[in-house]
Amino acid sequence: MDSLLIAAAVFACSIAGAAGGGLLRRFVPESHLNGESKDVVKQGFGLIATMVALVIGLLVASAKSQFDSESDGFKQLSTNLILLDRSLAHYGPETKAVRESLRQAVESIVEKHWPNDKARPVLAVDAGEITAHGEALIGAIRDLAPKGEFQSTIKAQAIDISRDLAKTRWTLSQPLGPLLPTPFLFVLAFWLAILFASFGLLTPRNGTVVVTLALCALSLSGAIFLIADLGQPATGLIQIPSTSLRYALSQLGK
Repeated sequence: MDSLLIAAAVFACSIAGAAGGGLLRRFVPESHLNGESKDVVKQGFGLIATMVALVIGLLVASAKSQFDSESDGFKQLSTNLILLDRSLAHYGPETKAVRESLRQAVESIVEKHWPNDKARPVLAVDAGEITAHGEALIGAIRDLAPKGEFQSTIKAQAIDISRDLAKTRWTLSQPLGPLLPTPFLFVLAFWLAILFASFGLLTPRNGTVVVTLALCALSLSGAIFLIADLGQPATGLIQIPSTSLRYALSQLGK
């Protein structure tokens, strides 16, 4: 589900809860909102507010951690690409074609995963074309015929690095589970609606209160947007930048 749509739905639930609480205030006897009754109501809704704060805080931290993990994966991928290219360069001029194949594979990843044309779909790093490039590259390295111990050592290093590249790529390809499953999102939206209903119930309606509640609802929906968007780092509005792979691309072939 689109992260902006999720945030808008949460904002609407919060505002609807506040409006419902304000409407309910007209029908609740004044004696029920004074003294000990009001204290009990405040404590009950305070418990809900604590749960909401804890859950949202944990979800934001989890989403940021997941996003950073994906970003670190691409940095590791870029580092291994540079190391592989340097190893092949040390092997000798026989690897010119292999290094060119490596460059083409990286260009394919950048082009497919971060297309300049925003209308084009974003392809994961396990896309068929990218996988074909990777397998052809590994095959070309294995087909190298070393002349002497030095080249044999370099070839073994290159094979090890290419294996690490494959592991990292397939790790990045694994789908991420949703941080906000639909049932969980409904429960969270319900909590927020109840919480804002308490604000509408316990406070008089005036301009200051309305603006405050609107800002609070906007802030909470913004937190939900962050959680949902960080959970889809390849297609969300907050995406992992291509900086690391583009840097690796600039170093290949030197």
